[in-house]
Amino acid sequence: MQVENFLNDEQEQRVVDAICEAELNTSGEIRVHLEKNLKKDPMERAEEVFFLLGMNKTKFKNGVLFYVAVDDHRFAIIGDEGIDKVVPVDFWESIKAEVLDEFIKGNHDEGLVKGILHAGEKLKEFFPYEDKDGNELSDQISKHH
Repeated sequence: MQVENFLNDEQEQRVVDAICEAELNTSGEIRVHLEKNLKKDPMERAEEVFFLLGMNKTKFKNGVLFYVAVDDHRFAIIGDEGIDKVVPVDFWESIKAEVLDEFIKGNHDEGLVKGILHAGEKLKEFFPYEDKDGNELSDQISKHH
């Protein structure tokens, strides 16, 4: 599957809207990255992409990346060190399960939307939104072919 076919324009906009909505409640920064395939463990690749996108440069070290390797049907969520220091060990597991449940049904946009909104809800407990918070990272989906 081509990266462009994973989400159509309308579905992509739903995902971007979910990112904007989730970030209203938290200073956390959420991004989605899609690429065709990977040649390593998805968590390793997600970590590389995290740094390539400059997500490690947020003020509170609270960036979150939803990474999808489209052809390989692989998915990972990673958070920056600020998140990992304060959240329970199983913090991402329920979100991953929710996303994968929709992916299995072929509902890629729904999986990402649910996961993003759930992440935003969980993050606001640890990183509440502050009036002076700016949007530190783009909300657009990044892609690598």
